[in-house]
Amino acid sequence: MKPLSPTDLKRLHRGWRKKTDRKIGLVLDGVQQPFNVGSILRSAAAYGVTDIWLVPPTADPKDKKVQITAKGCDRFLQIQTAASGPSAVESARAAGYRIVAIELTADATPLFDLEDSNEPLALIVGHEERGVHKDTLAAADNTAFLPLVGNVGSLNVGHTATAALAEVRRQGWQ
Repeated sequence: MKPLSPTDLKRLHRGWRKKTDRKIGLVLDGVQQPFNVGSILRSAAAYGVTDIWLVPPTADPKDKKVQITAKGCDRFLQIQTAASGPSAVESARAAGYRIVAIELTADATPLFDLEDSNEPLALIVGHEERGVHKDTLAAADNTAFLPLVGNVGSLNVGHTATAALAEVRRQGWQ
């Protein structure tokens, strides 16, 4: 099998884009590592995220280290800075999003089990070690997690964001 040509690749993705109507947003709640932020921005652009809210001390998208992994994909996103996690949640909610924090908590639901109504959805991901701040968690509508079955109990925040975005898109394509 030969790889797709650039034209064929555009056609392949265009077909999926036509099947995609759910609006997705992201809240980065204190994601400090520039390479993680860049990776998340690139995944967000690839999965058609519309809005992103950055909560300090999230790394600046214009930082050289962020741009290494973002590859300029931030130009496809509407990026805003919020003073706090709860204010980011408030802004996302005002923009019509249902808010789901991706976090390992006792009351979290597997992401694939959340009711899928195709309404706009904003996912929150948090700090690399501490996760989503407790005040931000309290402001979210739901908390969800990605079930892991191997010998590792959690993923890097960039991988978590990418897997969560892929799952939300998959739900919309069913």
